[in-house]
Amino acid sequence: MSFFNVKKIKKSYQGTAALREFSLNLDRGEFLSIVGESGSGKSTLLRIMAGLEVQDSGQVFLEKEEILNPKKKLVPGYDQVKLIHQDYHLLPNSTVLENIRRPLLQYDKSYAKVREEKLLEQFGLKEFRDRFPRQLSGGQQQKVAIAAALAIEPEVLLLDEPFSSLDTIQKHQLIDELGRMFKELKTTVIFVTHDLDDALRLTDNLIILKKGAVVQNGNSFDLCTNPESQYVARLFSPINAIPDQKNAFIRPNEVKLRSKGGLLGHVVDLRFLVHFNSLQIKLKESGQIWEVDDPQRKYQVGDRVYLQWEEKKVLRLLS
Repeated sequence: MSFFNVKKIKKSYQGTAALREFSLNLDRGEFLSIVGESGSGKSTLLRIMAGLEVQDSGQVFLEKEEILNPKKKLVPGYDQVKLIHQDYHLLPNSTVLENIRRPLLQYDKSYAKVREEKLLEQFGLKEFRDRFPRQLSGGQQQKVAIAAALAIEPEVLLLDEPFSSLDTIQKHQLIDELGRMFKELKTTVIFVTHDLDDALRLTDNLIILKKGAVVQNGNSFDLCTNPESQYVARLFSPINAIPDQKNAFIRPNEVKLRSKGGLLGHVVDLRFLVHFNSLQIKLKESGQIWEVDDPQRKYQVGDRVYLQWEEKKVLRLLS
């Protein structure tokens, strides 16, 4: 048996399935990102993993110990498995140090002292130790929340979209920083999000969840180059349906822009992005609108352009 096991978890609300026989196996210190749109069952799954939600069937094990749900355990939850939400759940009238110290109140004082000082240093919070949450940035508050969760050295950390309230710069910096820290601590981490870019900043190990069911799993390269559905393909980028070819699609970055030969269209819109211009091209024959990358920033609205691509880059997707 692996370190952390989820076996055939099912959960329904008023007859609607939230999770459909979800299973996974993780080794100690492994990172996993679960990606899915809102309503795909991500938060419900984490609550079941933490022993805070009652599943209809299935089991969760940490090593060989079963994680019992609230129907089977008088006080729900486990010190070994900690769940972090996007809401920080900090005590507003307690300092950074006091928030981190709180989970350690029942522990030996010398251990608690060493532990809280180590966490302050690891999370770069020493200079903020006497500040209140309202005096911190969103990223700093989330650091305090995670430091408090790690105070009693849990074996598994469950992250429920904890960065969604941060701006892009703060979020990317915090995810990168935490990723390095989790590796040093050898913490087993499961991160759920609707944002694929956030997921990939933490780990390349992905599960794609849709309506409570796993639709595909693997590393990002395999999922991007060999998606098994349109849903998975669109998580990585838009896809353009090729005219007169059933279930055939091409990504915007795989389309070549030419002055002659290929599929004829006209540029009807343009968006300047960091690494390329994103063009909206209306195809002459079908009237379809394609999204195409222009890395040379060569074309303008109104320009006539021909589109070409390599057959090996075509995605054949049934659904």
